[in-house]
Amino acid sequence: MNFVEIYTDGSCKGNPGPGGWAAIIKRGDNKSRISGFEKNTTNNRMELMAAIKGLEALSKPTKVELYSDSNYLVKGMNNWLVNWKKRYWKTAAQKPIKNMDLWQSLDKLNQKHQISWNWVKGHSNKIINEECDTIAKLEIEKNIQEDN
Repeated sequence: MNFVEIYTDGSCKGNPGPGGWAAIIKRGDNKSRISGFEKNTTNNRMELMAAIKGLEALSKPTKVELYSDSNYLVKGMNNWLVNWKKRYWKTAAQKPIKNMDLWQSLDKLNQKHQISWNWVKGHSNKIINEECDTIAKLEIEKNIQEDN
């Protein structure tokens, strides 16, 4: 089975507001970068989208170490997902979970790949994580300028 590291980050200018996401996929010494933009979104959606797009870029089942500074993403995948599914995608208070569409996409990708979900402290000088943050923010700035 192939092995990759994926570093992800999402950003939002306002919440909700314009948002960007970025993923860096590292295979040994080789790195590829992907990123995108949404006109009206939330920071949490961008964090989830970065992970989804990074994982969707893998063409076949892969062993993945995924790194994110989003507790929402990492705790969701490591702790909350099992119970959400048992409760038919509802919270403990029996309300539909937020961002269900993205969580369901992540669930499918989690079943395809062998993923370890790792939290990293944001803005802690981890260079590759800072690079993701910069790319996500550049997506917002680039697309805001294009709209003006």
